[in-house]
Amino acid sequence: MLSFLSCGSLLAQEKLNLEEVKQAALSYSNDIKNGKIRIEQAEAAKQEAIANYFPQISATGVGLYGFKDFIPPIPEILPDGIDNFYQAGATATEVVYAGGKIRSANALANLQAETRTIQAEQTVDSVILNTEQKYWQLVQVQEQLKAIRASKIYLDELLKQQQDLLSAGLIAKNQLLRVRTNRSRVLLQKSKLGNQRKLALLDLGLYVGKIYDTTTVVADTLKQVTPPRIKYPKPDLDFDNNNNYKLLEKSITASQLQTKITKSDVLPQVSVGVNAGYFGTFNDAIESQFMPFAFGMVSIPISDWWGAGRHKVKQKALQEKIVQNNFQDRKDELKIGIMKCWYDLMDAYKQINYAKDNLEYANENLKVQRDNYNSGLNNLTDLLDAQQQVESAETEYANAYANYKIAESNYLFVTDNL
Repeated sequence: MLSFLSCGSLLAQEKLNLEEVKQAALSYSNDIKNGKIRIEQAEAAKQEAIANYFPQISATGVGLYGFKDFIPPIPEILPDGIDNFYQAGATATEVVYAGGKIRSANALANLQAETRTIQAEQTVDSVILNTEQKYWQLVQVQEQLKAIRASKIYLDELLKQQQDLLSAGLIAKNQLLRVRTNRSRVLLQKSKLGNQRKLALLDLGLYVGKIYDTTTVVADTLKQVTPPRIKYPKPDLDFDNNNNYKLLEKSITASQLQTKITKSDVLPQVSVGVNAGYFGTFNDAIESQFMPFAFGMVSIPISDWWGAGRHKVKQKALQEKIVQNNFQDRKDELKIGIMKCWYDLMDAYKQINYAKDNLEYANENLKVQRDNYNSGLNNLTDLLDAQQQVESAETEYANAYANYKIAESNYLFVTDNL
């Protein structure tokens, strides 16, 4: 795979943008495809539940042939006996009353279909969240690599200056070696970051179903960020349109319906039906006859009133209470999760500002240290320390920006606004 990734290096450099990557992920994700299949399953379950409102129709047929008469001859009534027989019939049965079981089962099937739809929407949001996280992690490594490349360029220029000064006999050789040591450190870091970028690119590509060349870069860079308090002045705690909260509510309704279905099993069951049968013998030993009839059935599970059925109902009722008790806990956890993501977003923005200020201070300090070094007012150690501070500040700024974008995605995800 790596050789395949490398073969495109001679081609034009591809640039990725977030929207294209998200669309690719949405088209490729098997989780989203499975979510759609689960919706179809739920719709099929709804149709299955609806079918219980209609009569159940069945047909039977029986044919017998005996090597001996299984009804011996009866003089003047059945002179030849009977050694064969056939019967065919059809029965239609309609449940008149089942303790509300059919109605509750239909309500539960509808609820499960709604739940599957919400879960499918959450799956889409989850894929978008994961894609954005992987994308901004790639941006983060790419910006870190830019910083380390800038350090290499700076140290290359400083190394040339040291070589010239050494040739002129103006410095000791150890100063040249110190610059080379720092440059070696930067080269090693550049190699590590280069490999990290390739891995991040491969990880993103596999997630969205594409193979990207190793020269591919992301279009997004470090940009000005709108203060989050303008876009999100306060945590969004409106749960009415929050899918996580909707699922909590539906879990209570589902538990109540399951209790009703279990209760219906200990109530009387009433059904009516009709049957039409046709029977006779193959050799006309008796005259074939058609016999229709109607029937009604009442089933009363008396022993369940104090036996196993009663205890099943009790278990469901207790489970319903557990779900209701958990509802408030889950609601509080959801609220805490939203608050935490909002505070994380505010802190991430502050981190950008601090990192930006530190970068400005570090660049200004490096300029002063370089001027002082060229003027002979300080030593090489101060200059190299200042250069490393710039490198660290640029890395921190890249990290802060990527962390902010990821924090924003997390906040939009938990508030169901992604």
